[in-house]
Amino acid sequence: MPLEVTDDTFDAEVMKSKVPVLVDFWAPWCGPCRMVAPIVDKLEEKHKEKFKFCKINVDNNQKTAGQYRVMSIPTLMFFKDGKVAETVVGAVPESSLQSKIDKLL
Repeated sequence: MPLEVTDDTFDAEVMKSKVPVLVDFWAPWCGPCRMVAPIVDKLEEKHKEKFKFCKINVDNNQKTAGQYRVMSIPTLMFFKDGKVAETVVGAVPESSLQSKIDKLL
């Protein structure tokens, strides 16, 4: 299960992470977000040793969502060394996310 981060914990958990991080920007009412969640869970099981997986609820954490200009959800951002390395918007197949993870490992 991805770590739930907030505006207050985002910097410590994501920006200062020693390993690459996938952040799922989502909301409970978002249908496509619910479609992506099991894919993210499955990828986390595969890569939890070398990659960190986080979720952030955009309704409750508007500062961070605004800072990263999240206009549509789900938005999946891949961070490496405190910088956005890749961004995926919308529900995408597992293979698409897997290839982004492979690039950052």
